[in-house]
Amino acid sequence: MTGTRGTAGMAGDPTEFAERVLDVVERIPPGRVMAYGDIAEYLGEGGPRQVGRVMALWGGGVPWWRVIRSDGSLPMSHVNGARPHYEAEGTPLRGDRVDIRLARWDGGPLS
Repeated sequence: MTGTRGTAGMAGDPTEFAERVLDVVERIPPGRVMAYGDIAEYLGEGGPRQVGRVMALWGGGVPWWRVIRSDGSLPMSHVNGARPHYEAEGTPLRGDRVDIRLARWDGGPLS
């Protein structure tokens, strides 16, 4: 499935790790979220920064608003773009943050 995801700039084709990250992001149900570190832990590789890098380079074609910081926040540059998605999907919010206690998705079984 290489080269089918949205890219930011001249990132080239996603790596195998990036494809696995993007596959997880595509599986996050509407109204639910995972933190960057949750995705790395779920995959058993990388860390929050590596997942963040994947999202920065290739995350435009997946529901990027469902990937957040562990405190429930998004980078300031993404807040305005994410809020309409949260409202449409019924994502639990606490002020300007996602209520991660209520919205966190555990990923379900790896397939």
